[in-house]
Amino acid sequence: MFRPSLLALALLVPAPLLAQAAAPAAQPIPRAQFIADMDVQFRKMDADKNGQLTRVEIEQFQKLTAIAEAQARNRALFAQLDADKNGQLSPAEFAKVTAPAPAANGQPMIARMDSNRDSQVNLIEHRTATLANFDRLDVDKDGVVTAAEMKAGGIAPR
Repeated sequence: MFRPSLLALALLVPAPLLAQAAAPAAQPIPRAQFIADMDVQFRKMDADKNGQLTRVEIEQFQKLTAIAEAQARNRALFAQLDADKNGQLSPAEFAKVTAPAPAANGQPMIARMDSNRDSQVNLIEHRTATLANFDRLDVDKDGVVTAAEMKAGGIAPR
């Protein structure tokens, strides 16, 4: 009996159907049911109902599916955050959305600025390193770093 690999199925079968089929707790899917499910997916993608899928139809289906999935995630997140279930997010409820701050790591700055390698940065070392960066950016050496010079140096002007 031919049994396609998961990779081969992933290339042919839309992700939601594949996830359902690949889920460890999922019930076995008979071949006839799998074919019927694939046919339903094909008909959903075949916008002009001519029995042929074009790149445009596939991409449009993928976009619509991605939008629907994003909207479903948004609704689920909103429901999770709306603790009092009043259909609105209070500032306190919305504050739960914030992502955790990235971990602080001073080592790269110390490595870049600590010229005497004592694992500390004093004011002189700090000025030396930051002024070197200023001087690098001040291409015309007029003592002023312009927005154009910042941009040319890879820094977004304030």
